[in-house]
Amino acid sequence: MGPRPSFGYGPEPGSSVAPPALMTPFRSFGVVSVDGLRLLPVSDADPAASPRPRAVPNQLRQAPAWQVWVGLLIVYVVWGSTYLGIRVVVETMPPLISVGIRFLLAAVIMGIALVVLRGPSVLRVRRSALGGAIVVGILLLGGGNGGVMLGERDVASGTAALIVGVVPVMVLIVRRLTGEAIDRIQALGVLGGLVGLVVLVAPLGLNGEVSMLGIGFLVASTVAWSLGSVASSRIEMPSDPFVSTFYQFLAGATSGFLLGVLTGEANGLDPATWSDRSLLALAYLVTFGSLLGFTAFTWLLQHAPVSRVTTYAYVNPVVAVALGWAVLGEQVTPPMIAGAVLILVSVAVIVSVRRAMPPASEPEPG
Repeated sequence: MGPRPSFGYGPEPGSSVAPPALMTPFRSFGVVSVDGLRLLPVSDADPAASPRPRAVPNQLRQAPAWQVWVGLLIVYVVWGSTYLGIRVVVETMPPLISVGIRFLLAAVIMGIALVVLRGPSVLRVRRSALGGAIVVGILLLGGGNGGVMLGERDVASGTAALIVGVVPVMVLIVRRLTGEAIDRIQALGVLGGLVGLVVLVAPLGLNGEVSMLGIGFLVASTVAWSLGSVASSRIEMPSDPFVSTFYQFLAGATSGFLLGVLTGEANGLDPATWSDRSLLALAYLVTFGSLLGFTAFTWLLQHAPVSRVTTYAYVNPVVAVALGWAVLGEQVTPPMIAGAVLILVSVAVIVSVRRAMPPASEPEPG
């Protein structure tokens, strides 16, 4: 799964970096994603103030329309393409170790940039905020993106993107299970999304086209991403979105390496067997999925309405399916199309309802 960003999440499995103000209330403009599957909302808590201050909407900054569209195009294409990149990486590289390498490199690059541009003090955060970033990073990047990496060993990249597309649905389920109320229209969107998921994956599992284990990893990744997204709106996080992402990258890298060791991926590890194709795909995920995608998304949140920025939730799965078909020769079947339509319509219903919320409950970022 971005970051979604969360660049996600991504929804970032793969991004780096989410997905989706479509999933939890935005806090200021601090929404981070690492991939197209996922979005990492971050708290705007002031380190010198209380852990959960009231979010105050900021004014959008003026930017030429063409710049906004370039930013949207980057988010659409980069986040949508991370599924293809992940599929190529896991051809010859261990999935969880790859997660560790990807987010460690991204963290190093971002950390150096922060220190050079703004000084070492920028990385100082309260212990409670650091703990929040670690928890969210483990859930979103270790669990969310790690699950996508594991799942795409057996599931086509386009299908994986459509499964991960139910993240907004899963977020609403998590919110409801944790005591939040959702209205009937959102409940209808949840039902439609779950039906779409069944229509999409049931034929694949029943006829043996793909491993049910792979599908299970992808569904589990949506749960982990949803838990991380909800948690990120309820616990203290670093106030600066770039600093928050830096620590989430580190947490994701650490969890990826640890899970890789615990599952035996490190046994007999031989980098000489990693193909140039997989290494190039990993480099793409680091530079484009985790860094360029995040930067573009953060810039958009300061210069465009949330309702326009979150259109990536509809576009990313389409881009992923198209790239999987064009580059890897993946099949597009009638059940896949039917499931995709149900999922995307359900996401549209959920997003449209959240757009209609009053600014006090979901402020426009700026």
